[in-house]
Amino acid sequence: MTTITHEPLTVTLGSSGVTPEDVVAVARYDAKVTISQEALDTVAKVRAHIDGLAHSEVPAYGVSTGFGALANRHIPNELRTQLQKSLIRSHAAGMGPAVEREVVRGIMFLRAKTLASGRTGVRPVVLQTMVDVLNAGITPVVREFGSLGCSGDLAPLSHCALVLMGEGEATGPDGELYGAAGKKPVAELLAAHGIEPVVLAEKEGLALVNGTEGMLGMLLMAIADLHLLLTTADITAALSVEALLGTDQVFLPELHAALRPTRARPQARTTCFGCFPTRRSSLRTASTTPKSRTRTRSAAHPRWPARSATP
Repeated sequence: MTTITHEPLTVTLGSSGVTPEDVVAVARYDAKVTISQEALDTVAKVRAHIDGLAHSEVPAYGVSTGFGALANRHIPNELRTQLQKSLIRSHAAGMGPAVEREVVRGIMFLRAKTLASGRTGVRPVVLQTMVDVLNAGITPVVREFGSLGCSGDLAPLSHCALVLMGEGEATGPDGELYGAAGKKPVAELLAAHGIEPVVLAEKEGLALVNGTEGMLGMLLMAIADLHLLLTTADITAALSVEALLGTDQVFLPELHAALRPTRARPQARTTCFGCFPTRRSSLRTASTTPKSRTRTRSAAHPRWPARSATP
């Protein structure tokens, strides 16, 4: 499980999963990422098993063989690094406008989480390099179109993997573009931040791109925005009722628990009710003074928008 601390904001990758809040912290608020020693030990242990497969006479897919239609073709040791590089280069074929920076950071963090689980077979240096790129504020340029969805976000993840190799396109923390459309290669951007490009070993190219973190990163950022939007709508509804001199009684949680037990979003009613100050309770008893008469009539039977604001 990850832990989040503040001042500065830090997210620690362990051998287990992460929360949506972790993803948003890294993607949107540039939280620093660290890796637990337990996760590094797990990754190293699994990698030792992959190294054993690489030297075995028994074929292992993506380790000592090709991919797809070439699954039955043995790849000699001297060509295996080239095979992994070629996989990344050939699949970095996205098109269209660049994906937002925060989405790309979310994608990379989610893939780093998968690598930290120890189930992909990469070396610790690959995981560490991905985390270093995140912490340096370097963002790969990922194109909007080209993912295969449930078959794997191969194109988006390949664009991310290219940057780890010192290739492709990326923006620095200052927004300057490096790579094909920039004036300097990505390798120079990495070097400026003390990051050595990764030379991929057996299976590592496959491990970097065979996943669905592209769509998951987009989904989690959209959910975060939706949650903020819904909360803002609830607060706006409550303030509108206040402006219309309405009553908070329509938001009473116990009222809806009894009359609308199956209605969605009980949190919305709690949010709305919590927006009203405690002084609001004095309006529940009608006052006969002329000064309060107008407000009392509105509270007794508030306008329709105020009464229908409850979800």
